[in-house]
Amino acid sequence: MTLLELTVVILVLLGLVVILFIGAQAWRHGSDRALCIVNLRHVQQGMRGWANQHEYEPGMTVAGLADFIIGPGLVVEEEPVCPGGGEYSTPGGDVIPEIGTLYLNCSLGASWRHVPASHDDW
Repeated sequence: MTLLELTVVILVLLGLVVILFIGAQAWRHGSDRALCIVNLRHVQQGMRGWANQHEYEPGMTVAGLADFIIGPGLVVEEEPVCPGGGEYSTPGGDVIPEIGTLYLNCSLGASWRHVPASHDDW
């Protein structure tokens, strides 16, 4: 092999490695997004189930609502953590959200699409 051929082979291999790293990063962001959505859904369904069990309607205020849902021995055992490094917040606070409104929001919701397109059935 000549030096020119060897250089071309090395450049092609480097290009393939770069494509591999870009694909791996996109895969990781996708898996972080999926796990974040699972966390949001788990808390949403737990909150809805708890509210139904205790006969609370959407729009009603329950002091310390998160303390009844998230914690050891409760509907959601552990405080959810966003795998993408985002922060979860409860914009409604102690108000049971209306149907189609999420109780828990991720700070990466808009930038990394950590919110599903449709969550009306949660």
